[in-house]
Parts: sequence; C-alpha cells; structure tokens
Amino acid sequence: MHTEINRQLLDFIDNSPSCFHAVESICTMLDEAGAVRLLENRPWTLEKGKRYYVTRNGSSVLAFSVPEEYTGMMIVSAHSDSPTFRVKTGAEIAVEGKYKKLNIEGYGGMIMSTWFDRPLSLAGRAVVRGENGIQTKLINIDRDLLVIPSLAIHMSRGMDQKLNPQVDLLPLFGSNEADYKAMIAEAAGVDKENLLQSDVFLYPRQKGTLTGADNEYILAPRLDDLQCAFSGMRAFLDAENPKKLTLCAVFDNEEVGSRTKQGADSTFLTDTVHRIMDALNISESEWLSHMPDSFMLSADNAHAVHPNYGAKCDQTNRCYMNGGIVVKFSANQKYTTDAVSASVFEEICRRAEVPVMHFHNRSDMMGGSTLGNIANGHLSLNTVDIGIPQLAMHSAVETAGALDTAYMVKAMTAFFATDLQQTEDGAYTI
Repeated sequence: MHTEINRQLLDFIDNSPSCFHAVESICTMLDEAGAVRLLENRPWTLEKGKRYYVTRNGSSVLAFSVPEEYTGMMIVSAHSDSPTFRVKTGAEIAVEGKYKKLNIEGYGGMIMSTWFDRPLSLAGRAVVRGENGIQTKLINIDRDLLVIPSLAIHMSRGMDQKLNPQVDLLPLFGSNEADYKAMIAEAAGVDKENLLQSDVFLYPRQKGTLTGADNEYILAPRLDDLQCAFSGMRAFLDAENPKKLTLCAVFDNEEVGSRTKQGADSTFLTDTVHRIMDALNISESEWLSHMPDSFMLSADNAHAVHPNYGAKCDQTNRCYMNGGIVVKFSANQKYTTDAVSASVFEEICRRAEVPVMHFHNRSDMMGGSTLGNIANGHLSLNTVDIGIPQLAMHSAVETAGALDTAYMVKAMTAFFATDLQQTEDGAYTI
C-alpha cells in the first residue's frame, strides 16, 4: 500500500514545481474523479451527493462534497506553497560582458545553503496579451537551466557564514547573450512583446525518490506541505459521508503569512461556505447551530527528531519518521490543538489503527505557526494541528518516512467519514 501511495505522491510533487502547478495537479485529480468545477464569478447550482471545487488565483483550491443531510462540516486544510526564490521583474544582471545571472528574492524562510550547486529551473505563470484581453499561462522550463555556484573554499576562508540573498544566491543563467524574457515568452507560447508580467520561481530539478537501507524514507523537494495537500485530496476523494459537508482546502502563501486574497487569512473559505449554504437553502441559523458539530484538521508537516541533533527536540515529546501522525501543541497558541480537539482526532486515529505522536517545541525555542489559527479567525470551529514528521524542513530537498503518507491518507479518510456531534458539556460523540 505505502509503495503505491508514495509513487503517486512523488509523481504529484514532480508535476508541481510551483504553487500554480500544485493546484493544477489537484484539479486534475478532481476532474478525473468526476468533480464539477465552479467559478467564483458564476452562479452555483449544487446537487446532493456530488463533488465540486473552486480555485482562486490559480494557486488555492477548495473542494467539497455535498451531503444528503447537513449536520456540520469536516474540513482539512493544507498549503500549496513552499520556500523558494522568486525572480524579480528586472531579472537580468550582466557580469563583465561574459555571464548573465538573474535577480531574485527569497519567498519564505528557506535553508539557503541547500540551494547551492544543484540543477535548478523556473516555473510559475505568465500573464500575456491575448486576442480577448489578458490571459494567464502556466510555464515550466522543464530542463536543467540554472545553478547557484558556491564560492570555492580557497576564497571563502574566514568569511562570515551568514548568506546574503542579494549577493550570494543569484543564479547563473547563461552567457551574456542569454535572454530571460524571450525564454519565458517561448515557454508561454507567445511572442516576446506579448509577455506582460510573470510570477516565476526557482525549483530544484531533483526528482523525489525512496532512500534508506529498506527504502524506508522519502527524499523529495516540497514535502512541506505537498505531502499533506496530496494526502488531504486523496482522502477527500476516497471518503464518503452522507451527513457532513466534507471540504478540502489547499491555500497559497502560508510560508509568507497567509495575508493574501488566496491565503488562509482571506475570505476564500468563508465565501465558499456561505455560497454552499445559500445554494443548498440552509439558513444561517441552521448553519451556525451545526458549527459545534464541525471540525477542522490543519495539516502541515512537523519536525522529526534529527539523528545528529536530538537535543533540539523536546525532552518528553519525541516524533520519529514512520511513527505515524504528529499532533502539535503550543501553549502560546501557535497551534490550535487543545485537549478536546486532540482527543477527538486521536480517537478517530485509534479506530482507524493509525499511530499518533505528540509535538511540543522546546520551551527555549520559538517554533513556527501554520494554517489553523489563521483560518479559525474567519471560520471558528474546533481544530487540531497535525502533520507528517520530517527532517530538513525548508531545505531545497527534505526527508520524511515512507510509511507516513499512507498513515495520513488513512487518518484523513476516517476523519472525513466521521459524523461528530458535540454534547452539552462540550465533549463529542463519534
């Protein structure tokens, strides 16, 4: 089971070199499963028992399944973006009449040193002038194109090890004759003068693979958070729930704070839910009365104990690759998990025979945040933050456990199929 699911995951990641391509890959999964695409600027007519999806900005997607009887919502959220470098609008920098490099800026917090001396390329979207106005086109220069060369050790002794992205991370593009805009225009299938703007990102060319003595690990770019995005969509398509509105949300821009029109801090989720309720003739009072019976999984990968830096993790809460699903806790509410939401999810996992681990940051280290609290500011319901344990988070290439993708799909499928009901004391029947 885990071999096939990982093959699908690695194909998904390979076909998703940018957030735009990730959403296109998800839309392909939904189309192949018979889901109906909706547009935000068109009326919606929904039928019970059918699946639908809607995108925003081409980089976020919400998929949902309409139940026969509405008793609440079961939501999984993940994100489509990963730390990388974005090409600036003034892209080309000539070097002494011999080289040409590209002007870039960091997107999110990456481990910059991991981008040196490896084949890179460019992917994203181009905005072009078409016959009927402005169009967007996905682009992917599907070949080894760029490299960020490191400085030889003979020249770098005694230098400050702090990297400056404006100086140290500019990728070598080609000789002085190389034409960046012409290449992007060609990838978009238009003449150079019809290329208006572009959102183009660097990506590592390394394909995902299995590694380890018994192929027990996954080594791939963008595991954070495409591993959870893929798992959530697979579970959404595998699950059935005649009483709950099941919804899988994959947001863009988590790595830079989510405060965009397509991020978790936007109205995308609430706009979509309100339109669903309107199309199904569910009143606001009925919708609000079922909010306590609703639940969200905020799915974003987690930190595994590092074999060389074990002391960096909490003393009593240790998470390991191939150990199952991580439930994340934070006293300062960086994560949404509390005793109730953790218990609900862990009971679902117990019944599905999926192992669970707990993550707390060391008390003297500041951890990251994720989607749960941000989305809860717009649609407030019980939520648990979960993830798949991995190493080298925010590296150009990351490592996770080969068993854990299947664990996540199994746990999320069981979650989507659950009909939760909150009791008078705030507990739940499952």
